[in-house]
Amino acid sequence: MSFVGIVIDLLKHANWALTGIAVRFWQLGIEMRPLFQKQTLWVYPLFATVGGSFGYWLEGVDKRQLAILAERKQSLLEKRQRRAEREAADESNGFATAS
Repeated sequence: MSFVGIVIDLLKHANWALTGIAVRFWQLGIEMRPLFQKQTLWVYPLFATVGGSFGYWLEGVDKRQLAILAERKQSLLEKRQRRAEREAADESNGFATAS
């Protein structure tokens, strides 16, 4: 993996971590509580970690689904090609196919 690819992956995970922190801000806003208190500052890294972990998991799900879709697409294209070859062979042998 190239340096640029690594940086892009890190930025994706940082984005999910920031989303986790934004969710915490949203939660505190709904509760009308102050955003920063000395006793609750430890929660922000926790929310960032949970958000980043969720993003990491979701990226893996996305990659697996794309791989399955690519495999299925290839299978369908091969099936379509075999059918076209079979129909071409039938036409050359004089059999008419009803389409």
